[in-house]
Amino acid sequence: MNIFLPGTFDTKGGEFAFLKSMLEKQGINCICADAGVLSAPLLIPDITREKVYAAGGTSLHKVLAEKDRGKAIESAARGLTSIAMELFNQGKIQGVLGMGGSAGTTLGTSVMRALPFGIPKIMVSTLASGQVRPFVGVKDITMMHSVVDISGLNRISIKVLANAAHAMVGMLNAPPIQTSQEKTLLAATMFGVTTPCVEVGRSILEQSGNEVLVFHATGTGGMTMESFIRDGLIKGVLDITTTELADELVGGILSAGNDRLTAAGIMGIPQVISVGALDMVNFGPIATVPEKFRNRRLYAHNSNVTLMRTTPEENKLLGREIALKANASKGAKCLLFPLRGVSALDASNQPFFWPEANQALRESLRQFLSPDVEYIELDMHINDVEFAKACADKLMSYLEV
Repeated sequence: MNIFLPGTFDTKGGEFAFLKSMLEKQGINCICADAGVLSAPLLIPDITREKVYAAGGTSLHKVLAEKDRGKAIESAARGLTSIAMELFNQGKIQGVLGMGGSAGTTLGTSVMRALPFGIPKIMVSTLASGQVRPFVGVKDITMMHSVVDISGLNRISIKVLANAAHAMVGMLNAPPIQTSQEKTLLAATMFGVTTPCVEVGRSILEQSGNEVLVFHATGTGGMTMESFIRDGLIKGVLDITTTELADELVGGILSAGNDRLTAAGIMGIPQVISVGALDMVNFGPIATVPEKFRNRRLYAHNSNVTLMRTTPEENKLLGREIALKANASKGAKCLLFPLRGVSALDASNQPFFWPEANQALRESLRQFLSPDVEYIELDMHINDVEFAKACADKLMSYLEV
C-alpha cells in the first residue's frame, strides 16, 4: 500500500524521514512530496518542490522571487492537492499522513479535504488541541495533537509520530467493515424541533429497504450532507429541515453557507424539500445575541442556545431562495408546505407561532417556484405523522421510477 506524505522537507525533513522509516518497516510505501522553499530538502522527495509549485499554477522561481509566505502556502496547497488527487484517481495512494504547524497543517489538510470519505487521513499538528474546523471541514480527518512543537526529534515527538505511523498502518490494514452496500443510501435533515417528522419519515424509508443518513442541521451537518451528495454517495434527499438557510440569511451561528440546497439539484438526484425550522435563527447564550436583534422575538432553548423568530420580510426572502434553488434542480423535486406550522415552536400557544410570517414564506414560494417543481400544501403541522408519511411516500415514488 502507498500513502501520500506532503510537507516541507527543508524544516521538517528529519521528522518526515522518521515517519517514512516507521511506515516502511511495516510494509507501507511512502510517496513524499516536498513544498519547502527555505533551503535544500533534508529528505529526498519523490515529488520535488518544482513539480508541486508547477501543479499549483506557478513556479518555484516565482515563489522565491515574490517572498510572500501566504501566497507560497496557497500555491503549495493547490499543487499538493492536484498531485494527490491524480495519484488517488490512478489508484496509487490509499491514505495521507501530514505533519506540521500552521503551514504544514494547512498543506496537509488541504489534500485531505479533497479526498473522498473513508480514505485514512491523519494530521499531526501543533494546532490540534484548538479550533480545527477550518482544517477539518466536513471530512473524516483525524487531528492528532503533537504535544510539543514539531522541531526535531525527542522522546515526546518520537512517541507521537510513532503513534501516528502505527495508527495509519492500523487504518490501512484493518479488515473491511461489512455494511449494507446493496441498500440505496438516502439523506435526511433534522433539528430537535422537527425530530418527530424526520423519525417517522426515516422509518418509512428504511422499512422499504433503504439506508438513511440523518444530518443535524447545525451548519456542519448541512455542509457534510451537501459534500456527500457531491461525492455521489447519496441517491435521494428528504430535506425536511432547511433552517440553515435562515442562519445564512440573517446572520445566525448555524449557517451551512451559500451552497446549501444545491448539491442534489446539480447531481440530479430526487429531493423532497420542506420548510422545517425556517421560523428560527440560532445564536449562543442570550448575551451573545447581537444588539440589533435584542428587541426581536427571542426564545432561550437552553443556557447555550438562543433562538430568534424570523420575520415576514425574512421569510419572503427565504421563500424566494428556496424556490430558485429548487427551480435549478436537474432531478425530480417536490416541495411540501405544512400549513399549521414549520417547527415544534411554531404551533398554537407556542412562542414562535406567527401565521403572518409563515404566510409570507408560502406566498413567496408560490410566486417564484417554476411549474416543473411539484408543490403541495397540506393542512397539517410539520410534525404530524401524516405529513411525515406524505414526504417519505413522495421520495419513494421518485426512487421507484
